[in-house]
Amino acid sequence: MTHRLRPATLLIAGLATAGLALSACGSDSLSTNTSSSSSSTTKATVDQALVAKLPAKVKSAGKIVIGTDATYQPNEYLDTDGKTVIGMDVELFDAVMAKFGIKTEWVPTGFDQIILGVKSGKYDVGVSSFTVNADREKEATMVSYFTAGTQWVTQKGNPKKVDPASACGLNIAVQKATVQADVDLPKRSKDCTDAGKPAIKPIVDADQAKVTSAVLTGKADAMLVDLPPAISAVATTQGKLELLGEQYDSAPYGYVLPKDQTDFGQAIADALKSLEADGTYKSILTKWKTEGGAISDFAVNPQP
Repeated sequence: MTHRLRPATLLIAGLATAGLALSACGSDSLSTNTSSSSSSTTKATVDQALVAKLPAKVKSAGKIVIGTDATYQPNEYLDTDGKTVIGMDVELFDAVMAKFGIKTEWVPTGFDQIILGVKSGKYDVGVSSFTVNADREKEATMVSYFTAGTQWVTQKGNPKKVDPASACGLNIAVQKATVQADVDLPKRSKDCTDAGKPAIKPIVDADQAKVTSAVLTGKADAMLVDLPPAISAVATTQGKLELLGEQYDSAPYGYVLPKDQTDFGQAIADALKSLEADGTYKSILTKWKTEGGAISDFAVNPQP
């Protein structure tokens, strides 16, 4: 699939003015919390046809356990209590599971541990802004629900004069196990060395907040990150950061399920279609200022 370039302005109009208010945009669903996870249910009309497609483990437990990297504001991150996982992804998936009549339990973990956890059965699903790609679809079933591209972010005014087309020799920060770290930056660095120029120096961290901090402190000259958290970083750092250029390589986000759960995946896609039809999908994305990433072609294992 050729990824259409989506201008950053589609999302900036909402998020860039959101500022620190994002921290107050938590889910309105009922919740109980522990130090490592949050659980919630959302009132909705349960669809019995969807319930019939629940995996036996989830149905018997009455809840679905979700692995997430809660460092990726505004999609999934910890509320001010340091315990409750909130964000666009959280509220949307809570609404999806409400269609099944199932409680959600959100468990923060490292991004690079989520797919492994789904494969081992530790988590029933991974929801953490996963870009759909061929490598991930070899390991899991993925259900598309959103789209976003990669964005360059620098300090305000771009003091290091970073040029995205030629970042050779620069210190570029990325989050571990992301498309930016595993695909984008290595390719850019190879292009540099193939041209006889110095390689890009990656600064990699499992915590997106620390990736952002590397740019703020000047340790990194720039960072590569998905557009929603890029805009959030600009909005919540009091003008210390700025977007550089437009986002590129826009691609779907996907929920991560065990490889053999395509039927459950289709049921989730059907639930998303229902939420789109009744306005819930748009309402949630608008609340989190991420409506520019809305899609209508919810699909199981879409072609990357």
